Amino acid sequence: MPNPIRLNAVQGLAAGDSFSITRTFTEEDTIQFGDLTRDYNPVHYDTRWTDQKGFKGLICHGLLVGSMICEFGGQVGWLATGMDFKFLKPVYFDDTIHCKVTITSIDERMRAAAEAIFTNQADEQVGHAYLIGRLPNLPEREVLEKMLSENDPTNKLSSKEYG
Repeated sequence: MPNPIRLNAVQGLAAGDSFSITRTFTEEDTIQFGDLTRDYNPVHYDTRWTDQKGFKGLICHGLLVGSMICEFGGQVGWLATGMDFKFLKPVYFDDTIHCKVTITSIDERMRAAAEAIFTNQADEQVGHAYLIGRLPNLPEREVLEKMLSENDPTNKLSSKEYG
């Protein structure tokens, strides 16, 4: 089944369109992200540190949580040119985060702005991001459509079940 976010991109996006992504973050996610980025801040690895900082446990990397926007961007073919993140509350291991991305504007050159709101399982806002970038123009959307007709072979999310 094609990814519905990608399907929307093929049909053409408009200001006001919103997309939602949900993910539960694990300790293993944080370990892998730390290894990839070389971010070994003790707030992610040592409870002695988090105790001193006043957290109730180890926390996920802010940019790991913020990277949820990459699923949206990758599915629509968004080419990011700027991002402004605000991390409002910690995200702990096994927290489930909901990210809602809303396109706020698109100009005639397909330059766009969007806003992402991140909330946890208690419906508390844990983060916010403003995004700017470029959306696919008509010829690029035609390529996306062709990719979909080929079962989108390079898109690992094309086979994910959506409901």
